[in-house]
Amino acid sequence: MWTKIAGIILRNRIAFIVVVLLGTLFMGFQMRNIQMSYENADLLPKTDNAYLDYSRFRETFGQEGNVMVFAIQDSNFYELTKINDWIQMGDNIKALKGVNALMSITHTFNLHKNTDKKKFEVLPIFPKQIHTKQELDSLAFIAENLPFYNGLLINPEQHTYNMLITVSAEVMNSPARVKLVKEVLEITDRFTENYNLKMHYSGMPYIRVVNAENIKGEMYMFIALSLLITAIILYLFFQSFRIVGFCVGIIGINVIWAIGFMAMLGIKITLLTAMLPPLLIVIGIPNCVYMVNKYHAEYVRHQNKIKALQRMIQKVGNASLLSNLTTAAGFATFIITSSQILVDFGLIAFISITTVFLICLILIPTVFSYLPVPDKKQTKHLYNPFINNIIDKLIFLVINRRHTIYYIAGILVIAGIYGITRMKTTGYMVDDLKETDPIRQDLVFFESNFGGLMPLEVTIDFKKPNQVFKLSNLEKLDRLNTELSADPDLSRSISVVEAAKFANQAYYNGKASYYKLPNNMTKNFIMKYVMESTGGIDAMSKSFVDSNMQKVRLSFRVKDIGTQKMEAKEDSLYHKIEKIFPADKHQVTVTGSSVIFFKGNQYLISNLFSSLALAIVLIAGFMAWMFKSKRMVLIALVPNVIPQIITAAIMGYVGIPIKASTILVFSVAFGISVDNTIHYLAKYRQELQATNWSIRSSVVLALKETGQSMIYTSIILFFGFGIFCLSSFGGTFALGLLTSITLFAAMLANLILLPSLLLTMEHSITNKTFREPLLQIYDEEEDIDSDKLEIENETTNPTHEKTNLKILSDTRISSL
Repeated sequence: MWTKIAGIILRNRIAFIVVVLLGTLFMGFQMRNIQMSYENADLLPKTDNAYLDYSRFRETFGQEGNVMVFAIQDSNFYELTKINDWIQMGDNIKALKGVNALMSITHTFNLHKNTDKKKFEVLPIFPKQIHTKQELDSLAFIAENLPFYNGLLINPEQHTYNMLITVSAEVMNSPARVKLVKEVLEITDRFTENYNLKMHYSGMPYIRVVNAENIKGEMYMFIALSLLITAIILYLFFQSFRIVGFCVGIIGINVIWAIGFMAMLGIKITLLTAMLPPLLIVIGIPNCVYMVNKYHAEYVRHQNKIKALQRMIQKVGNASLLSNLTTAAGFATFIITSSQILVDFGLIAFISITTVFLICLILIPTVFSYLPVPDKKQTKHLYNPFINNIIDKLIFLVINRRHTIYYIAGILVIAGIYGITRMKTTGYMVDDLKETDPIRQDLVFFESNFGGLMPLEVTIDFKKPNQVFKLSNLEKLDRLNTELSADPDLSRSISVVEAAKFANQAYYNGKASYYKLPNNMTKNFIMKYVMESTGGIDAMSKSFVDSNMQKVRLSFRVKDIGTQKMEAKEDSLYHKIEKIFPADKHQVTVTGSSVIFFKGNQYLISNLFSSLALAIVLIAGFMAWMFKSKRMVLIALVPNVIPQIITAAIMGYVGIPIKASTILVFSVAFGISVDNTIHYLAKYRQELQATNWSIRSSVVLALKETGQSMIYTSIILFFGFGIFCLSSFGGTFALGLLTSITLFAAMLANLILLPSLLLTMEHSITNKTFREPLLQIYDEEEDIDSDKLEIENETTNPTHEKTNLKILSDTRISSL
């Protein structure tokens, strides 16, 4: 089959090159439509109960994760000029397109009782301009003695002052959010520069924009770094700028196709998909290395370019097909997770890796057929004394020290299993950010000053209309708020209970001691005042109570305590709530962005384990299809599973937790590491025929020929994934570090352990089915008719530096 494929490719080489180039131009135009993702990643499937609860909450009460918050800590906050500038800063921000509302201590309202009209008048506390220090002190006293704002906008003990802006849904989920955040930062920077203060920023709009911009910047950086590193390593191996430029060009074409496919499928750039272009560079280069190595080895053998290219396709094609198929399958298994971010990543990775194989298979032989024949300098790498010396030592170990190899492998497995038992599962909202990242540090600041920022919503459905404002129910809600607010991980809530207390305080002319629920005597009067009022308090009531006054919302903010603790927190919350609001009479829901995150993280982890198991099954199936030997498949899996155990153990010993980014390592690394196994076993099977089924000779010869390519590709992969350690995102850093470690361990296992197992098991695994491969293997000298080819020497040169192979006619190529 591969002989026919080689003939088709070489016979129609111009047509194939034109098709690839036209396709690349088309994909280049599609690249212009690629977009950044500004939405929350959909980790939960839309049928999940937690997702449905959150959707129902948003339908009833609106979006809760659209608040950007920034704050300063200043013991001299109430200075006349500073306060006026703070007021002006808030007014400027409020005027920006996309800002629906703004709150700060200087942009608050107070309730004034109008006994004539029997309603509350909602009036701002601070005017647009304050003229005297005495006026400022009077207004500050009023604002700081309104308990409603304590802990929400101010922390008097720490002298911390908040400003909150609500971003419209249209801007929140669009590229316009980037412009809005930048405009906000420009305005706040002018204020902080004038007074030499530090502004702390947080909130979902801000975090998403900063992360998205960092992702975009890192994608370009990693593409450049991966191209640079692979180019340097390729040059060190091949000592040829022509080969380096050609290989880098092929991979560049693949990156264009990948981004083009993303644009066509409507897949946006996320933290995962942004890693795909540099990943393709790292994963695609081994295709070039194996093919170029084989081409050079064949040309050195018989000095016939077309014959070498035909044998390159014929003998590397099958192994390359299966190795790319297994790598693609490792990514494709993410599609079963039902998490949209992983589905998109798995789909585009599968398509792109498949495209990498096809483009390499087409361009490498067709373009090399037009290039001059390789000279001695270009083929010098085949005789690299350093690499060959390493391979000779490996062969010595495999033949003479197999027991030692097994002892070491056994010790590593035992230590690995113990390390796995020490692994922990957790995840944080800003887990992907380093400890030194400003976003993470600012989040700690807000947690210490205002009790956290992550929205946690408690909704109670009384199952009957007009139940919320019954005094008995308000008292129960107040009791619940008091009990839950005692939790150090939760802030006090914002709810209609606080609004009722605020109204009661206003009814008694603003006395702070009356910030409590009204009693039976005054409830009806106060509620009448509330119902007649318009503006702030009325709008707030509508945000926290549904139109039937049947459902009520208590809005808390929770610290970023991790998924494990959050799971226990959710169970505890339900237990506490149902003691006050029994489940038989009320429907209670705990939801919010914090709950969706930890549920999504748990769902993602469980599904990634499933995808890893599926990847192992699929890859084993592909190998069984190729080798037709169950025992050989088991032997082939051993050197690829042990590195996974070692990596998991390192995570356990070092304390790297199990989370989405670290589990991703295992599927990715397994799909890539098995490539070396496939190439080695494919060559081993070829050598069995050539050596009349001498297992010892076949093991040694296969190691000599494929060992060099395995070392080259593993070095490229090690440093290629190593560049991700430069990322500012912890998940990307972990992916790069752990994948590099896994692939390095897999290289050693495939170079040492796999040949040792083949020699030890000998005839028990190299059975008849393995000797009769699914795809026919051709004899070295019978796979091409050299009489159909001739060499035309433009100038006689014993080094063959200028010897070109001339194809006599298209009919002679077609005979291939």
